[in-house]
Amino acid sequence: MRLLLDLGWHWVAWSGRAVCFLWDVLACVVRGRIRWAETFRQIYEQGVHSVAIIVLTSFASGVVLALQGYMAMSRFGAKEYISHLVGLSLVRELGPVFTALIFSGKAGARITAELGAMSVNDQVLATRALGVDPIEYLIVPRMIACFLVLPILTIIAEFVGITGGYGVGVLEAGIPGAFYINQTIRAIGYVDFWGGFAKVFFFAIIIGWICCYQGYSTSGGSLGVGKYTTKAVAFSYIFIILSNTLLTKIILTWWG
Repeated sequence: MRLLLDLGWHWVAWSGRAVCFLWDVLACVVRGRIRWAETFRQIYEQGVHSVAIIVLTSFASGVVLALQGYMAMSRFGAKEYISHLVGLSLVRELGPVFTALIFSGKAGARITAELGAMSVNDQVLATRALGVDPIEYLIVPRMIACFLVLPILTIIAEFVGITGGYGVGVLEAGIPGAFYINQTIRAIGYVDFWGGFAKVFFFAIIIGWICCYQGYSTSGGSLGVGKYTTKAVAFSYIFIILSNTLLTKIILTWWG
């Protein structure tokens, strides 16, 4: 019982500090205290360095979806609907979720490790001693970069995944290319695209918030950097999956 109470109190205290941390970040953004030069540098670091792995995984996902769909639908003479399966699966669910998970493991881990190294080496304290707010200088640019980069990466992932499905549909299933493209466009509606795309902004906030907070709170030397980085990625995965479930239910309830 004592252990459960300690764990509960620790979780409540951690959650309170995390909320206060997010409040400080939002206060800087609302007041216009944004260092755009550092923000653009973070956009480059987070975005460009994540493109290759996201393109590879999304292309492979599109190919696998198309192959599995072809094997299943060809039994019923409905291989023409491969484009529907690939397009809707990637746009509604797999594109946003897979991109967010990969981004948190690539860019999110980098953010946490970078900030963690600064924390344990007292660089954050040195920044404050020089009269510069570390939230404004270190955290805000990284969180804004997450918010701007992840939607772009998601669009790239969806396009590449659909391209992979197109290759299987044309080369393996023998579907005419123009027909496949036309069916894909007809299958993906306004609600399908925006219903999936809206989730990305929530995922971006979750990743930036968790990874920046864990890095900013790192202690315990070099071992602490590894520990907090692992926690950041694990928490990001958990909250992305849980929030996706909740958001999917809300979107399907409101938009159908």
